[in-house]
Formats: sequence, C-alpha cells, structure tokens
Amino acid sequence: MIFAGYAEELDELKQNSNFRSIKNVNKKEGKFIVVDGKMMLNLSSNDYLNLSTDESLKLEFIEKYKNDSEFLFSSASARLLTGTSGVYKKLENTFSQLFNKEAALLFNTGYQCNQGIITALFSKGDCIFSDKLNHASIVSGLQISRADHFRFKHNDMENLETLLKTNRDKYKNAVIISESVFSMDGDISDIKKLVELKEKYNCLLMLDEAHAFGVFGENLQGVAQEMGLLDKVDIITVTLGKSLASMGAVCISTKTIIDYLVNKAASFIFSTALAPVNVMWSNFLLTEKFEVLKKKQEKLNNLFRKVHSIYPSLSSSQIIPVVLGSAEKTVEMAQKLQNNGFYVLPINPPTVPKNTSRLRLSLCADMTFEEIAPLFEVVK
Repeated sequence: MIFAGYAEELDELKQNSNFRSIKNVNKKEGKFIVVDGKMMLNLSSNDYLNLSTDESLKLEFIEKYKNDSEFLFSSASARLLTGTSGVYKKLENTFSQLFNKEAALLFNTGYQCNQGIITALFSKGDCIFSDKLNHASIVSGLQISRADHFRFKHNDMENLETLLKTNRDKYKNAVIISESVFSMDGDISDIKKLVELKEKYNCLLMLDEAHAFGVFGENLQGVAQEMGLLDKVDIITVTLGKSLASMGAVCISTKTIIDYLVNKAASFIFSTALAPVNVMWSNFLLTEKFEVLKKKQEKLNNLFRKVHSIYPSLSSSQIIPVVLGSAEKTVEMAQKLQNNGFYVLPINPPTVPKNTSRLRLSLCADMTFEEIAPLFEVVK
C-alpha cells in the first residue's frame, strides 16, 4: 500500500526538475569518476585533497596496521558501552592539540555532530542566532531544540546585531552559529565581526569548518586559524568525510562542553560508534601523513587562487557556484557539461532556496587549471 500523496508528489518533483535519484557510479580514479561507463573530471566531490582514491596511502596504511588488534570493521556498540578503545581517544587528542583546545569529541557524521551539539547545549530559556544559509544539519538542530532561534540574513552582520540588540537580554544563554566556508555558495563568513558581536552581547560562537578544514589555515585548521581568531571561537566542528577522506565529525571545545555533550547529546549517546579502522585511518593521515596533506592543501590553494584571479566574480574558496535560477535550466546545463567530460551535478531546492538552482563546482588538489579552463568557457 502506498499512502495518499506520495506518488503525486514524486510526479510533481519530476515535472519541476527537482526529482533526485542515486547515480550509477561505476568507479573513481583520482580526480576522475566513471558514471554509466563514461569517464569525467569529477567536479561534484568534497574530496578536496584527493586522498580517498590514493592507492599508495591506502596500501601503506593497510600494511602497517592490518595485524593491529584494533584493525576492526565494526565497533559493535555505542561509545558509552563497549564501542570504544584507545584509538578513539587518540584521534580526539589529535584534534584538541591541533586546534589548541581543551577537548574534542568524535561523532559519526557532520549532521549528527551539529544537530547533537545544538539540541544538547541549548534549551528552553536560551536562544540561537543562526545564518540563514547554514547547513541543513544546523537547521535541524534549531527545529529540534527547545531554545528560541533567530535566523539572520546571510553574512549580514548589521542584521545579526539588530537581532542581538532586540532579543539577547531576554534569554539566559545565547549562541551565534555560522559556517566558515558556506557549502553551497563557497563564500566565507566575517569571523572577525562574529567574534566582535559574540563578545559584545555575551554569546558563545559556534563555527562549522566542514568545508574549510584541510583547505584553509596554516596547519589545515580552517578559516578561523587563518584569520588569527581560533582562540576566540568557543565551539568548532569539522567533518572527516571531505578533505580527510574518512568518516565522522569532531566537535572541539572546552572540557566542560565536551563532558556535557558526552552526557546529553543524543546523537552521540545512542549511536553505534564508527568502525575503529576508520578512526585509525583518520589519525594515520593527521599524524603520520601531515606533510602530504599540507602539500595537497598548497596545490589546491594555488589552483583556486589562479581561477579567482582570472574570474574575480567567483567565490573566494574551492567551492564555485554558478547560479542559474531555473531548475530545468540547471539540469540541462549539468547534462551539457557531462557531455563535455565534466561531472557536474545540478543543485536544486530544497538544498538551496527557490529560484537559486545552481551548478556547484568543487575544485580538488590534483586538478590542473588547463583541465578546468574549458569548463568555464562552456558555462559562459
């Protein structure tokens, strides 16, 4: 039995070019992807440092750790039961030291991390000020949390201050939440002003560095470090499934906040922990292959800086949106680019606001400018 309305709604999505389906990906080879038997340059990946298909790194890791007792493909339990071991603590310590913070906590996904933090830390009597274009995981946290929330216009610090001035004094605890590099626009938040406002109005500042970790910062830490403001950000979240080519997410903060999350964050408490082998892989890259990551970061930065110098109207990060507005037009353009050897996918509502359908081009470290230059000619 299919409940009323489901089939009709799916038909409407198809008519409006908003229907989603899982693509027939045959294999990935470095910066290339094979879909339906066609090899294309992969511009729809978050594998910014091109580590996920690095055969030599994979083989080195397996050879070194295959006989380790922790080389397991399941934790078989939640962290607070038996699904934990020394490898989890090692990775958390790696992150707390890297970000010069007191403590860190590993979550299974970025979605669970952001949602779990918001719903655990902020409740009735508290308030949240969130950028309107923050990721769906943050929006979900706002919706589930019992705290009141106010969404300020994207990257509009005047609007944020107006909301703070009007509402902050009515609440016990308050937090300002923003991404550093926005996932669909590729622009960068005004962290200096966010810090100024959080101090002026006695708020915490939570920064999602998911798309900045590994790409920005002297030691891969992200935009806050690059701006010299790392010590001013109270809660930092990073995902491991993008630049680090692994699985999971980490919250880095004070020991008090991390201890509170261990006791109150439902998405942490009630989830089977990540497989130990994934945790070991993440730590292997960050501790034993850090210089490899740094060289990849430099290559990527050189690439997108060259792109931006030639096309200055584009975003200031490795994420380049081409906003076309119409979902139908965006689907057509994505297909045209695929026909020309560029694997680009359409991004349509509700992932982005209505009438802002776009192509989202993700630059990665192993690409060359010569390879992607024809792409921009096709788009023009």
